[in-house]
Amino acid sequence: MNSFQTALAHVFAQEGGYVDHPHDPGGATKFGITRATLARFRGVKPATKLPKSAVRRLRKAEAAQIYYRYYWAPIWANRLPTGIAFCLFDFAVNSGPHRAVKMLQSIVQAPQDGRMGPVTFAAMKTFVATHNEIKLIDKLCTARLQFLKRLRHYPTFGRGWRRRVQSTRHNAQKLAKLNSTKMNGESRKMTYFQGYKTYITAALMLLIAIAQLAGVEVPAFDNASAGQLMMEAFAIIFLRKGLKDTASSVV
Repeated sequence: MNSFQTALAHVFAQEGGYVDHPHDPGGATKFGITRATLARFRGVKPATKLPKSAVRRLRKAEAAQIYYRYYWAPIWANRLPTGIAFCLFDFAVNSGPHRAVKMLQSIVQAPQDGRMGPVTFAAMKTFVATHNEIKLIDKLCTARLQFLKRLRHYPTFGRGWRRRVQSTRHNAQKLAKLNSTKMNGESRKMTYFQGYKTYITAALMLLIAIAQLAGVEVPAFDNASAGQLMMEAFAIIFLRKGLKDTASSVV
């Protein structure tokens, strides 16, 4: 399951099926897709020409296309760290991409125009590098909840909104931790193999030296004597060991 599918599954779980709550300004909605959004996607103008029955018959496959086009792509979610993409996407679905991005911009100190672009993306990367992904998710969810509390419909929908933000925060931070663990594991793996390259090089030099002592000519090393190769090989090994021991003592 890719990042979009993971985030979409969360949104579907939060939004549920068809609803037409009298106090919901979105009106008839299914999977979180309002009548107006569906009409826009299908090119129906005005939106009132689209019957509510069309919303009721909406399938998840079409809803997924709508979410990708109008909510996932505009926030550059494919380029964001997994946890932040998850968090920002749910915010965008709930309150619109413009508001979600603008809130992100206020946190990472980018110009607040509500549009994701190179400047905002760079500011986000700087924030994550300076702090971490989990902290950005936490700040974003806190700011989102504060915004929701100011809405006039909060007394009606507030309880559900709080649960949604809490769930989003938890799952987004979980993804961020998994991503961090994966990256650290890959980094350690690379360091492990890079460290052993030194020993492999030294071993090859020793083998060539032994070959020369046995009378086997190695053209690429015909200017280096067996003694020189052995000395260099042992020097590399002891230098590597010394650096490793020094690093361990510092840690």
